[in-house]
Amino acid sequence: MKQNITLSIEKELIKKGKIIAARKDTSVSKMISNLLKDMVYQEDRYESAMRNALSTLKKGFQLGGRVTWKREDLYER
Repeated sequence: MKQNITLSIEKELIKKGKIIAARKDTSVSKMISNLLKDMVYQEDRYESAMRNALSTLKKGFQLGGRVTWKREDLYER
């Protein structure tokens, strides 16, 4: 479902935006909609990546190998 919104944009910016939109055979509204859609998509991907990274960090990493020494062997007290 689409919904209209009202924006407050400088007249000169609107003029230049209309020229760009005409060159791209689209509308200013469609360009703004696409920009917002891309921003939301990127934010969603970032949040997903952040959740995955934090989950991986909480699990920890198994780097292989075995511990063949004791702490006491490494440090003199």
